[in-house]
Amino acid sequence: MLIVLLGGSPSLTSRSNILLDHAKQELQQRGIEAISYQVRDFNAEELLFADFNSSAIQLLIEQISRADGVIVATPVYKASFSGALKTILDMLPERALSNKVVLPMATGGSSAHMLVVDYALKPVLAALKAQEILHAVFAEDSLISYREQDIPAQLAPALKQRLDDALQDFQQALARRAA
Repeated sequence: MLIVLLGGSPSLTSRSNILLDHAKQELQQRGIEAISYQVRDFNAEELLFADFNSSAIQLLIEQISRADGVIVATPVYKASFSGALKTILDMLPERALSNKVVLPMATGGSSAHMLVVDYALKPVLAALKAQEILHAVFAEDSLISYREQDIPAQLAPALKQRLDDALQDFQQALARRAA
């Protein structure tokens, strides 16, 4: 089983990437292969000019085509998901997410940004023909602490539980798809 994780933050320190890292570790502990991509892994010029022949984009497309599921995480910027993530999603083929289970995740300054997932991100994922888009995990920034010296990044206990529950749902949806 293969899962592709796609992070929408261009920042090296990102709460949405902390969510993705936790998800990747949990999936790997369950014996699931997980491959991570961040928007900053792609050449900005190739994204800006929509270079569909970019080897990095071609590799992402190939990995997604082989994947059973996709997890997408983004920070909320200006009441929407990141523009860099949108650019990458725009470069995927029209049916890139067909037969895929997708778990969206987002982080933002307050719960006022929670609807970004439902009104901005999920429609794009649906346009890419995702088979099943699960309930999103939204995390307020205050629930995630960055790594400090020898202390790893931390999720508030309630957030960690919600994320672990969502990953369990994700794994069950993948099992249903396989059956």
